[in-house]
Amino acid sequence: MATTLTSTNYNFPGQTSVYHGKVRDVYTINDDLMVMIATDRISAFDVILPEGIPYKGQVLNQIAAYFLDSTADIVPNWKLACPDPMVTVGYKCEGFRVEMIIRGYLAGSAWRDYEAGAREICGVRLPDGMVENQAFPGGPIVTPTTKADAGHDMNISREEIIAQGIVSAEHYDTMERYTRALFERGSRMAAEKGLILVDTKYEFGLREGKVILIDEIHTPDSSRYFYADGYEERLRAGQPQRQLSKEFVRQWLIEHGFMGKAGQQVPEMTPEFCASVSERYIELYEHVTGRRFEPADETHLADRIADNVVTCLNQLQK
Repeated sequence: MATTLTSTNYNFPGQTSVYHGKVRDVYTINDDLMVMIATDRISAFDVILPEGIPYKGQVLNQIAAYFLDSTADIVPNWKLACPDPMVTVGYKCEGFRVEMIIRGYLAGSAWRDYEAGAREICGVRLPDGMVENQAFPGGPIVTPTTKADAGHDMNISREEIIAQGIVSAEHYDTMERYTRALFERGSRMAAEKGLILVDTKYEFGLREGKVILIDEIHTPDSSRYFYADGYEERLRAGQPQRQLSKEFVRQWLIEHGFMGKAGQQVPEMTPEFCASVSERYIELYEHVTGRRFEPADETHLADRIADNVVTCLNQLQK
């Protein structure tokens, strides 16, 4: 099986701190720049799974870079350079403690809650009689969550966010405006490739008093895509949609008795299963970008990243 990068431990010039997230390792440089390495780790139900997925980090990083560049005209973002297929370097921002989730269709966790009887998500009232994967009749809905350092993120409404002082009303409204603009652009770009952008999440931060888009966007880790072809027929027949996202990994885990709850055991991730997940990620890359995926040379993978990052930092800090 191909080489995977599931952990990093660098000491870059000017490095002041490092944060190891569920999927990304983020190195702060001189308290002004960030080096974000997209590893091959994969998480589901807020749990880091035990096996890495070949080329996943490259796929995520390159999709995110593609969409950050494609939306920079409508929303300012943190990206400065991609010195390596698995790395983005950009501005450090003060991140808001909420994630802006926007949903165009009743799918995933929203559907599971709805099927269980919920008719309100994050202060948004939903009509009775909806079916799984149906478009929301009033258009996309914004359903923010708290951003937890550990454990599960929690649904929260705009009113609760402002009342608790998590984000000011002015900043929240800016984030929501940007969220809707990004989703509209992403949906249009997906449609051009025969895909439906079902739902996604965005994260924002402050830099010099301005709201800035940070982290990844429109990747299979942060988004759900359906194939447009056959969507209506499958919806009418009550059949599962053909999708390109991490949801198939969640469904596989659910079928094997794992949803991240106490006492549950992650099922065995065989090399064959990991390879199949990798193929799905590569398939999504090629669909959403319209570009052929070119696997990076994995010889001395960790050294390659170190050399490329150091060269980039030296250029940026001249």
